[in-house]
Amino acid sequence: MIKNSTILITGGTGSFGQAFVKRVLADHEPKRLIIFSRDELKQYEMQQKVNDSRVSFFIGDVRDNERLNRALQADVDILIHAAALKQVPACEYNPFEAIKTNIVGAENIINSAIDCGVKKIIALSTDKAVNPINLYGATKLCAEKLFVQGNSYAGSKNTHFSCVRYGNVVGSRGSVVPLFLKQRESGCVTVTDKRMTRFWITLNRGVDFVIQCLSLMHGGEIFVPRIPSMNIMDLVKTIAPECEIEYSGIRPGEKLHEVLISSDESLRTVKHDNMFVIQPQFSWWRKKVSSKSSKLPEGFIYSSDTNTDMLSKDGLNTMIQEMQATEK
Repeated sequence: MIKNSTILITGGTGSFGQAFVKRVLADHEPKRLIIFSRDELKQYEMQQKVNDSRVSFFIGDVRDNERLNRALQADVDILIHAAALKQVPACEYNPFEAIKTNIVGAENIINSAIDCGVKKIIALSTDKAVNPINLYGATKLCAEKLFVQGNSYAGSKNTHFSCVRYGNVVGSRGSVVPLFLKQRESGCVTVTDKRMTRFWITLNRGVDFVIQCLSLMHGGEIFVPRIPSMNIMDLVKTIAPECEIEYSGIRPGEKLHEVLISSDESLRTVKHDNMFVIQPQFSWWRKKVSSKSSKLPEGFIYSSDTNTDMLSKDGLNTMIQEMQATEK
């Protein structure tokens, strides 16, 4: 899928974008990688790390449809949409900005990709899009629905849209893991609620999963990896076992537990290898993921508190070591 292809990554200077570029350059022989983002300093810093003639940097914002169209004139084959405003408190305080980037930006991606003949588009989503209680989650839910239905807007063009939805990324910007590692030095860590659970995935696993989904997608699917969960207190005991704990209370827009597949979605979800695939409800969906895929039991909910795959201390330490190796 990727060999000799031109790939554009929105939000390409972020944690995912940098890991994706590193992996693709090392293992998949792309023709060209285009980093589309709005921060010239981050682009400059990334350019110093990458230093590869196949990588080019394009300053632009997904809110700007004209600029996006210009970037996609480079015969782009694959588009990975990773640009988003994703900090929950920031989105709550700046709701109009979150809507412009996460929803209007998604609409711009869809229209430009169809008009410019991009073949495959994968948008990154989040567990917070399921039964959302904060604006960030609500905007990502809207974006998911736009990308799924975008397939019907493509008409006869060979343009296909799918989404990847996963949980918290160890080591990403805003992750609690680097925060706890930093707080450990002071002897005290802050916890919102000791009952809290979360799904966890490494950056490299997220990158590999997106690449895997590129080869599987027909257009319209939401791909969900099967990943482990962990209670916040087990996280603290692993990272900072000797530290005192200060409880701050659940923040506005925060859940005790996250859900990756709701009971309603499970009715149209199949289990396949290392993932779940949520299939669209629309009449144009006539595809089959695989003859080996199986339906989920009625009432199934993929929630971080009832997940049968709980992350062990050794598993978390392995993830942290991988995070620290990726940062070098």
